[in-house]
Amino acid sequence: MARYIGPKSKIARKFKEPIYGPDKYYERKNYPPGMHGSSKRRRKQSEYGVQLQEKQKAKYTYGILERQFKGIFERASRKKGITGEILLQLIEARLDNVVYRMGIAPTRAGARQLVSHRHITVNGEVVNVPSYTLRSGDIVGVREKSRSLEVITNSLASRSNAYSWLEWDENLMKGKFMNYPPREEIPENIKEQLIVELYSK
Repeated sequence: MARYIGPKSKIARKFKEPIYGPDKYYERKNYPPGMHGSSKRRRKQSEYGVQLQEKQKAKYTYGILERQFKGIFERASRKKGITGEILLQLIEARLDNVVYRMGIAPTRAGARQLVSHRHITVNGEVVNVPSYTLRSGDIVGVREKSRSLEVITNSLASRSNAYSWLEWDENLMKGKFMNYPPREEIPENIKEQLIVELYSK
């Protein structure tokens, strides 16, 4: 299965929240898509259905395919601690996500493209693998030849979010991945325990 490139509002309506950011179409039709979407007599979801939907929401939010997602979950389940929290922390440590969080790209899809097109460095070396997992202390930067790219300069100009687990130097256009983020500082509305229950069946 390839990455989803269809209408994002449709996916936001499916999960009943704007998972891709502000969306005027979602606000106008904030009910599931389809001819029965606005009907109040929708069939109640099963426990499995609720768990599956939460996993799908996480996959769409972060732009991760099924095989990758399952691999991250297996890594999380082997580590000590709360599996659901570790799962989200490992996803947050992906290079494409950190590029997005640092404000180098306006969206995760845009961040993934910047990484794939060799515009991003890790510890001074070009890395073109969006799923690359960062470690504490890694330095993420914009390649020198790419610093004047309009998409990057525009995104950094409107950068507003600052996260405690990330440092950013505007002059050098580099940032440090300090550590894995604590769960309470991950803003995504994902019920990770439901995903753990789904994979534990």
